[in-house]
Amino acid sequence: MASSTSVVLMIIPLLVSSFMVASAGNFNQDFKITWGDGRAKILNDGQLLTLSLDRASGSGFESKNEYLFGKIDMQLKLVAGNSAGTVTAYYLKSEGSTWDEIDFEFLGNLSGDPYILHTNIFSQGKGNREQQFHLWFDPTADFHTYSILWNPQRIVFSVDGTPIREFKNQESKGVPFLKSQAMRIHSSLWNADDWATRGGLVKTDWSAAPFTASYRNFNAEACIWSSGASSCSSTSTQNGDWLSQELDSTSQERMKWVQNNYMIYNYCADVKRFPQGLPVECSTS
Repeated sequence: MASSTSVVLMIIPLLVSSFMVASAGNFNQDFKITWGDGRAKILNDGQLLTLSLDRASGSGFESKNEYLFGKIDMQLKLVAGNSAGTVTAYYLKSEGSTWDEIDFEFLGNLSGDPYILHTNIFSQGKGNREQQFHLWFDPTADFHTYSILWNPQRIVFSVDGTPIREFKNQESKGVPFLKSQAMRIHSSLWNADDWATRGGLVKTDWSAAPFTASYRNFNAEACIWSSGASSCSSTSTQNGDWLSQELDSTSQERMKWVQNNYMIYNYCADVKRFPQGLPVECSTS
Protein backbone atom coordinates (compact mmCIF):
# COMPACT_ATOMS: atom_id res chain seq x y z
CA MET A 1 0.00 0.00 0.00
CA ALA A 2 2.83 2.38 0.85
CA SER A 3 4.38 2.05 -2.60
CA SER A 4 1.07 2.69 -4.43
CA THR A 5 0.41 5.66 -2.16
CA SER A 6 3.79 7.18 -2.94
CA VAL A 7 3.20 6.72 -6.66
CA VAL A 8 -0.14 8.54 -6.45
CA LEU A 9 1.46 11.34 -4.47
CA MET A 10 4.22 11.69 -7.04
CA ILE A 11 1.65 11.95 -9.82
CA ILE A 12 -0.40 14.60 -8.10
CA PRO A 13 1.58 17.82 -7.89
CA LEU A 14 -0.49 19.42 -5.18
CA LEU A 15 1.00 17.61 -2.23
CA VAL A 16 -0.33 18.80 1.05
CA SER A 17 2.47 19.48 3.41
CA SER A 18 1.54 22.78 4.91
CA PHE A 19 -2.19 23.33 5.08
CA MET A 20 -4.67 25.95 6.09
CA VAL A 21 -6.64 25.15 9.22
CA ALA A 22 -9.91 26.84 10.14
CA SER A 23 -10.48 25.45 13.61
CA ALA A 24 -13.97 26.04 14.97
CA GLY A 25 -14.29 28.35 11.98
CA ASN A 26 -16.04 31.68 12.01
CA PHE A 27 -18.96 31.77 9.60
CA ASN A 28 -18.47 35.49 8.97
CA GLN A 29 -14.89 34.85 7.85
CA ASP A 30 -15.29 31.52 6.05
CA PHE A 31 -18.72 31.68 4.36
CA LYS A 32 -21.11 33.94 2.52
CA ILE A 33 -24.88 33.72 2.32
CA THR A 34 -25.84 33.19 -1.31
CA TRP A 35 -29.62 33.21 -1.36
CA GLY A 36 -32.76 33.31 0.76
CA ASP A 37 -33.57 37.01 1.14
CA GLY A 38 -32.76 37.17 4.85
CA ARG A 39 -33.73 33.58 5.68
CA ALA A 40 -30.10 32.62 6.31
CA LYS A 41 -28.56 34.18 9.40
CA ILE A 42 -25.08 34.25 10.91
CA LEU A 43 -25.38 34.61 14.69
CA ASN A 44 -23.33 34.59 17.91
CA ASP A 45 -20.37 36.51 16.47
CA GLY A 46 -20.01 34.06 13.62
CA GLN A 47 -20.23 30.88 15.68
CA LEU A 48 -23.70 29.81 14.52
CA LEU A 49 -25.44 29.81 11.14
CA THR A 50 -29.11 29.03 10.56
CA LEU A 51 -31.01 28.37 7.34
CA SER A 52 -34.78 28.62 7.12
CA LEU A 53 -37.43 27.58 4.63
CA ASP A 54 -40.97 28.86 4.19
CA ARG A 55 -43.48 28.63 1.37
CA ALA A 56 -41.85 31.54 -0.48
CA SER A 57 -38.22 30.43 -0.41
CA GLY A 58 -35.45 28.38 1.14
CA SER A 59 -31.91 29.65 1.76
CA GLY A 60 -28.28 28.74 1.31
CA PHE A 61 -24.62 29.60 1.78
CA GLU A 62 -21.21 28.72 0.38
CA SER A 63 -17.58 28.91 1.43
CA LYS A 64 -15.51 31.88 0.38
CA ASN A 65 -12.60 29.54 -0.34
CA GLU A 66 -12.26 26.75 -2.86
CA TYR A 67 -10.49 23.58 -1.73
CA LEU A 68 -8.51 20.89 -3.53
CA PHE A 69 -8.24 18.00 -1.06
CA GLY A 70 -8.96 18.26 2.63
CA LYS A 71 -10.80 17.05 5.69
CA ILE A 72 -14.00 19.04 6.22
CA ASP A 73 -16.09 18.86 9.40
CA MET A 74 -19.41 20.58 10.07
CA GLN A 75 -21.88 20.14 12.91
CA LEU A 76 -25.55 20.23 11.88
CA LYS A 77 -28.84 20.09 13.73
CA LEU A 78 -31.61 19.24 11.29
CA VAL A 79 -35.19 20.43 10.92
CA ALA A 80 -37.24 19.00 13.79
CA GLY A 81 -40.82 17.71 13.81
CA ASN A 82 -42.62 17.14 10.55
CA SER A 83 -39.82 17.80 8.07
CA ALA A 84 -41.43 15.87 5.18
CA GLY A 85 -40.71 17.43 1.80
CA THR A 86 -37.64 19.35 2.98
CA VAL A 87 -34.04 18.69 2.00
CA THR A 88 -30.99 19.96 3.84
CA ALA A 89 -28.00 19.66 1.50
CA TYR A 90 -24.35 19.93 2.57
CA TYR A 91 -21.81 19.26 -0.15
CA LEU A 92 -18.61 20.10 -2.01
CA LYS A 93 -18.97 21.12 -5.65
CA SER A 94 -16.84 22.52 -8.46
CA GLU A 95 -18.02 24.74 -11.32
CA GLY A 96 -18.71 23.91 -14.95
CA SER A 97 -20.54 21.29 -17.01
CA THR A 98 -18.19 18.44 -16.04
CA TRP A 99 -18.21 19.22 -12.35
CA ASP A 100 -17.08 17.17 -9.36
CA GLU A 101 -19.30 16.90 -6.28
CA ILE A 102 -19.41 15.13 -2.91
CA ASP A 103 -22.90 15.13 -1.36
CA PHE A 104 -24.56 14.81 1.99
CA GLU A 105 -28.33 15.34 1.63
CA PHE A 106 -30.78 14.92 4.49
CA LEU A 107 -34.27 14.02 3.31
CA GLY A 108 -36.97 15.04 5.77
CA ASN A 109 -39.82 12.85 6.95
CA LEU A 110 -43.04 12.81 8.94
CA SER A 111 -42.73 13.25 12.70
CA GLY A 112 -41.47 10.04 14.25
CA ASP A 113 -40.16 8.61 10.99
CA PRO A 114 -36.40 8.64 10.40
CA TYR A 115 -34.49 11.02 8.19
CA ILE A 116 -32.80 9.52 5.14
CA LEU A 117 -29.14 10.45 4.72
CA HIS A 118 -28.51 10.45 0.97
CA THR A 119 -24.91 10.41 -0.29
CA ASN A 120 -23.62 10.73 -3.84
CA ILE A 121 -20.38 11.37 -5.72
CA PHE A 122 -20.07 13.08 -9.09
CA SER A 123 -16.87 12.90 -11.12
CA GLN A 124 -16.62 14.91 -14.34
CA GLY A 125 -20.37 15.52 -14.29
CA LYS A 126 -21.38 11.89 -13.80
CA GLY A 127 -23.14 10.84 -10.61
CA ASN A 128 -25.51 7.90 -10.12
CA ARG A 129 -23.47 6.68 -7.15
CA GLU A 130 -26.13 6.95 -4.47
CA GLN A 131 -25.96 5.28 -1.10
CA GLN A 132 -28.64 6.00 1.51
CA PHE A 133 -28.72 5.44 5.24
CA HIS A 134 -30.85 5.84 8.30
CA LEU A 135 -29.06 7.28 11.31
CA TRP A 136 -28.62 5.61 14.69
CA PHE A 137 -29.70 8.75 16.57
CA ASP A 138 -32.19 11.61 16.25
CA PRO A 139 -30.36 14.22 14.11
CA THR A 140 -32.84 16.93 15.17
CA ALA A 141 -32.29 16.70 18.93
CA ASP A 142 -28.71 17.96 18.98
CA PHE A 143 -25.75 18.83 16.79
CA HIS A 144 -23.81 16.01 15.13
CA THR A 145 -20.61 16.12 13.10
CA TYR A 146 -20.71 15.26 9.40
CA SER A 147 -17.28 14.92 7.79
CA ILE A 148 -15.76 14.49 4.35
CA LEU A 149 -12.21 13.21 3.99
CA TRP A 150 -10.98 13.84 0.45
CA ASN A 151 -7.42 12.92 -0.45
CA PRO A 152 -5.77 11.57 -3.63
CA GLN A 153 -6.55 7.95 -2.68
CA ARG A 154 -10.10 8.04 -1.34
CA ILE A 155 -13.20 9.90 -0.24
CA VAL A 156 -14.68 8.94 3.14
CA PHE A 157 -18.03 10.10 4.52
CA SER A 158 -18.22 10.02 8.33
CA VAL A 159 -20.85 10.77 10.97
CA ASP A 160 -19.62 11.64 14.48
CA GLY A 161 -16.27 10.10 13.55
CA THR A 162 -17.79 6.82 12.32
CA PRO A 163 -17.12 6.18 8.62
CA ILE A 164 -20.23 5.23 6.67
CA ARG A 165 -18.94 5.17 3.10
CA GLU A 166 -15.64 5.00 1.23
CA PHE A 167 -15.06 5.73 -2.47
CA LYS A 168 -11.56 4.72 -3.52
CA ASN A 169 -9.46 6.06 -6.35
CA GLN A 170 -9.84 3.46 -9.10
CA GLU A 171 -8.44 5.42 -12.02
CA SER A 172 -6.42 2.34 -12.93
CA LYS A 173 -9.75 0.72 -13.85
CA GLY A 174 -10.98 3.70 -15.83
CA VAL A 175 -13.11 5.27 -13.08
CA PRO A 176 -12.58 9.07 -13.01
CA PHE A 177 -11.52 10.35 -9.58
CA LEU A 178 -11.97 13.79 -8.09
CA LYS A 179 -8.45 15.19 -8.15
CA SER A 180 -8.15 18.24 -10.40
CA GLN A 181 -11.16 20.48 -9.78
CA ALA A 182 -11.27 22.70 -6.72
CA MET A 183 -14.60 22.74 -4.89
CA ARG A 184 -16.48 25.07 -2.59
CA ILE A 185 -18.54 23.98 0.38
CA HIS A 186 -22.24 24.61 -0.18
CA SER A 187 -25.32 24.14 1.95
CA SER A 188 -28.99 24.82 1.40
CA LEU A 189 -32.42 24.14 2.88
CA TRP A 190 -35.11 23.84 0.24
CA ASN A 191 -38.48 22.37 -0.66
CA ALA A 192 -38.32 19.13 -2.67
CA ASP A 193 -41.71 17.65 -1.91
CA ASP A 194 -42.02 16.40 -5.49
CA TRP A 195 -39.51 13.62 -4.64
CA ALA A 196 -37.90 13.89 -1.19
CA THR A 197 -40.33 11.97 1.04
CA ARG A 198 -41.72 8.63 -0.10
CA GLY A 199 -41.08 9.51 -3.70
CA GLY A 200 -43.13 12.69 -3.48
CA LEU A 201 -46.25 11.13 -1.99
CA VAL A 202 -45.88 13.14 1.24
CA LYS A 203 -45.97 16.90 0.72
CA THR A 204 -44.54 19.71 2.82
CA ASP A 205 -46.82 20.86 5.64
CA TRP A 206 -46.48 24.62 5.35
CA SER A 207 -48.43 25.15 8.58
CA ALA A 208 -45.24 23.98 10.35
CA ALA A 209 -43.07 26.59 8.60
CA PRO A 210 -40.62 28.16 8.95
CA PHE A 211 -38.34 25.12 8.99
CA THR A 212 -34.85 25.70 10.41
CA ALA A 213 -31.52 23.88 10.22
CA SER A 214 -28.51 25.00 12.29
CA TYR A 215 -24.75 24.81 11.75
CA ARG A 216 -21.72 25.27 14.00
CA ASN A 217 -18.08 24.23 14.52
CA PHE A 218 -16.89 24.25 10.93
CA ASN A 219 -13.35 22.95 10.66
CA ALA A 220 -11.18 22.46 7.58
CA GLU A 221 -7.72 20.96 7.27
CA ALA A 222 -7.39 21.57 3.58
CA CYS A 223 -5.55 23.08 0.64
CA ILE A 224 -7.07 26.37 -0.40
CA TRP A 225 -7.05 26.88 -4.16
CA SER A 226 -6.78 30.46 -5.35
CA SER A 227 -5.68 32.06 -8.64
CA GLY A 228 -4.57 28.73 -10.05
CA ALA A 229 -2.35 27.81 -7.13
CA SER A 230 -2.61 25.77 -3.95
CA SER A 231 -1.93 27.12 -0.47
CA CYS A 232 -0.08 23.86 0.15
CA SER A 233 3.55 23.33 -0.56
CA SER A 234 5.33 20.23 -1.84
CA THR A 235 8.62 21.29 -0.29
CA SER A 236 7.83 21.17 3.41
CA THR A 237 8.66 18.03 5.37
CA GLN A 238 5.49 18.28 7.47
CA ASN A 239 2.57 16.58 5.77
CA GLY A 240 -1.03 16.67 6.93
CA ASP A 241 -2.01 13.23 8.22
CA TRP A 242 -5.27 13.37 6.30
CA LEU A 243 -3.40 13.47 2.97
CA SER A 244 -2.55 9.78 3.20
CA GLN A 245 -5.21 8.74 5.71
CA GLU A 246 -6.92 5.41 5.12
CA LEU A 247 -9.35 3.33 7.13
CA ASP A 248 -7.67 1.08 9.68
CA SER A 249 -9.22 -2.27 10.62
CA THR A 250 -11.27 -0.75 13.44
CA SER A 251 -12.69 1.95 11.15
CA GLN A 252 -13.48 -0.64 8.49
CA GLU A 253 -15.40 -2.70 11.05
CA ARG A 254 -17.35 0.35 12.17
CA MET A 255 -18.21 1.19 8.58
CA LYS A 256 -19.35 -2.39 7.99
CA TRP A 257 -21.56 -2.16 11.08
CA VAL A 258 -23.26 0.97 9.73
CA GLN A 259 -23.69 -0.49 6.26
CA ASN A 260 -25.06 -3.79 7.59
CA ASN A 261 -27.52 -2.15 9.99
CA TYR A 262 -28.43 1.27 8.58
CA MET A 263 -27.84 1.30 4.82
CA ILE A 264 -31.17 1.29 2.97
CA TYR A 265 -29.97 1.76 -0.62
CA ASN A 266 -26.72 0.95 -2.43
CA TYR A 267 -26.36 1.57 -6.14
CA CYS A 268 -23.78 -1.20 -6.25
CA ALA A 269 -26.50 -3.70 -5.34
CA ASP A 270 -29.15 -2.39 -7.75
CA VAL A 271 -28.86 -4.86 -10.62
CA LYS A 272 -32.26 -3.83 -12.05
CA ARG A 273 -31.00 -0.28 -12.45
CA PHE A 274 -27.86 -1.41 -14.28
CA PRO A 275 -29.00 -4.30 -16.51
CA GLN A 276 -25.87 -3.94 -18.61
CA GLY A 277 -23.75 -4.58 -15.52
CA LEU A 278 -22.91 -2.77 -12.30
CA PRO A 279 -20.51 0.19 -12.47
CA VAL A 280 -16.82 -0.75 -12.53
CA GLU A 281 -16.11 0.59 -9.05
CA CYS A 282 -18.68 -1.82 -7.60
CA SER A 283 -16.54 -4.86 -8.49
CA THR A 284 -14.05 -4.26 -5.68
CA SER A 285 -14.55 -3.38 -2.06
